[in-house]
Amino acid sequence: MAFDFLEDTNKKIHFIGIGGISMSALAEILLYRGYKVSGSDKSESSITERLSKKGAEIYIGHNPSNINEVDLIVYTAAISKDNPELTKAQELNIPTLDRAEFLGSIMKDHKYNVAISGTHGKTTTTSMFSHIALSSNLDPTILVGGNLDIINGNVHVGNSEYFITEACEYKASFLKFFPYIGIILNVEADHLDFYKDINDIESTFLKFANLIPSNGYLIANGDDNRALNISKKVNCNVITFGLKNGDIKAKNIIFNANGCPSFDVYNNEKKLFSISLNVPGEHNILNSLASISAALALNIGNDSIIKGLSSFFGTHRRFEIKGKTHGITVIDDYAHHPTEIKATLNAVKNFPHNRIFCVFQPHTYSRTISLFDDFSNSFFNTDILVLADIYAAREKDTGIVSSDTLGNKIRDNGIYCKNLHTFNDITNFLRTELKEGDVLLTVGAGDIYKVGEMFLNNTAS
Repeated sequence: MAFDFLEDTNKKIHFIGIGGISMSALAEILLYRGYKVSGSDKSESSITERLSKKGAEIYIGHNPSNINEVDLIVYTAAISKDNPELTKAQELNIPTLDRAEFLGSIMKDHKYNVAISGTHGKTTTTSMFSHIALSSNLDPTILVGGNLDIINGNVHVGNSEYFITEACEYKASFLKFFPYIGIILNVEADHLDFYKDINDIESTFLKFANLIPSNGYLIANGDDNRALNISKKVNCNVITFGLKNGDIKAKNIIFNANGCPSFDVYNNEKKLFSISLNVPGEHNILNSLASISAALALNIGNDSIIKGLSSFFGTHRRFEIKGKTHGITVIDDYAHHPTEIKATLNAVKNFPHNRIFCVFQPHTYSRTISLFDDFSNSFFNTDILVLADIYAAREKDTGIVSSDTLGNKIRDNGIYCKNLHTFNDITNFLRTELKEGDVLLTVGAGDIYKVGEMFLNNTAS
């Protein structure tokens, strides 16, 4: 790093892509600490508006003129190398850091860094553990990849040595972190536009685990073979969790009418306590066990664990009940990987319903093509599936894959699937077909949540 930004609050730091969920959180931490902050993004949003109100200098659009008396540039991995602001910074010899390097620099200022990694479940597990940490008065700094009501957003700046963050494997960014506790929820194929194959992914997660110091802790899913394999190759304390395998297990599981589980938590053969979750699905049992394991590593008491988990009702865009109209329940979920989609649909099955309508927006062309067959087999638990066009995100359409080709494959598997290409068309179809007692589930990491909101607004009495 070109200079230690933590030593001089007079330094001005500019964020390229400041409207992103993670970038905005870093900017907010610096604003809280008194630094000068500016940033640019391609469009206005509630995030850029919030940062502006907190004192950030916000530019809409990327322009070299935005680089004004700046001491450090922080950029998101989503921007291109020829971004005009990044190019201008290089011409002026202004130090630059990518988001992960910058986050790692902030982590170095804390002793007890808890980094939550995994192909799925990072945001929910980070949120669960944040609830526990707050209930035990650890006063942590928190970065979460979604909006969490208890902290009124996606970031909370604490005044302690505790730091909680998601640790994303995309472009191996989590290898720039400094975890004291590292959690591996699962290891599956994803981001194959960057990784060669699943073995490359597993080896990168192992590198992440080996960042943990010998007195730190790896928390690993004992039911996930690759996570379990990694846990056997590290030089630190290890706690495993799972439904079938692990030190920390859930036993005597029952689900209520809304699909939310209650269970007993065991440390090997010793019962620790009983807990009831306010979020549905078996996958959330695993997320909670990971959070419980990290809490035990930090000697957090059972009462604080129970209090924290009992107060957690979900993160926005993670099985979020958006509303109900004419007896139709609208739920939104961020699931964008086949395993996540299956888990979400399994959770909906335990939710009161007549029929399940699923509206899915695939996220990125590269993920759609690399996991094409897996996606085509992910929707057997839905009655009617509607496919929106692929959300491009950072990518360009090469014509290799489309929602129409995915729809053809899904229909070949005997699933009722309809391709519709605008949100208006999707909403109009839903208004015609949905009936009292049905559940509408919008799924995807893009902007598909707008369909549920449009439906509620258009049909509300």
